[in-house]
Amino acid sequence: MLLRVLLCVTLLVSGCASADGSGSFNVGNYGERSVASIYNEALDAMYSERYSDAAKIFEEVERQHPYSWWARKAQLMAAFCYYRINEYQDAILTADRFISLHPGHRYAPYAYYLKGISYYEQIKDVARDQRDTELALETFRQLVDRHPDSVYAKNAVAEKIDVLVDNLAGKEMEIGRFYQRRGNYIGALNRFNKVVRDYENTVHVIEALHRLVENYLSLGLVIEARRTAAVLGHNYPESEWYQDSYSLLADNGLVDNKKDYRKAAISLSDIKGSLKLTEEGGGQQAVVKSWEKLLAEEDNGFRRHLEQKKQAFR
Repeated sequence: MLLRVLLCVTLLVSGCASADGSGSFNVGNYGERSVASIYNEALDAMYSERYSDAAKIFEEVERQHPYSWWARKAQLMAAFCYYRINEYQDAILTADRFISLHPGHRYAPYAYYLKGISYYEQIKDVARDQRDTELALETFRQLVDRHPDSVYAKNAVAEKIDVLVDNLAGKEMEIGRFYQRRGNYIGALNRFNKVVRDYENTVHVIEALHRLVENYLSLGLVIEARRTAAVLGHNYPESEWYQDSYSLLADNGLVDNKKDYRKAAISLSDIKGSLKLTEEGGGQQAVVKSWEKLLAEEDNGFRRHLEQKKQAFR
């Protein structure tokens, strides 16, 4: 929409363009020319899909006429042209420069969008580094926070933000599963806890709760395992992950037949405040120290079970 506005406004100066005899503007031939002549030459290049040339000519508008009203328009048009040919870093730098110089400009929301979408389209699958995901999310959130009434904040980025958050949660899940397979249960707990704490509205939270049950049991933290299973059962009673957690507790003789976890009055927010995070490389000592408090709360049956687990770690 904004691009159409920028293109339409240029018609006001198209009749004022001065000819230089050749009727063309070659990239690298930076003779001094009027702003209208250079800007319209850039538009011609863009209409011909010569986006690389167009971007450079738009930048020439700013170089020769930095205080012109058209210099600001040319900045955004250059960013757009770089974006069209997947020159994402140039698009990001150009859009970011516009934001820095003109943060309150009415076209600033479009600059944020161009910057964010340039990060967004570089996102790789969850098995790869997620730095572009984080930067895209940060940029789109800045757009929503600073320009909440813009068409881009209202219509263009909401779904993309959901995708970005889901991607980050998926990355945490992948790392957590890796740690769990390697027997680094504390590291796995940190990752799955982060999903529950920071990405509770994603589809990954259900599996994350089940993985917490598995890892708590592997460390002998029975209270935490049962509590997490109760949260899973209360919030997602029909989930296959809850069925797996319930079976896991039953196989370990930890199911209280008098309790139906699916009716337990425990919400997801209840567990978020009590998640225990420890250093991923901290070994078992942090877990052993926390057992003293847990033992005081357990009945005799669980006391014996925990003591056996404690002995196994020594």
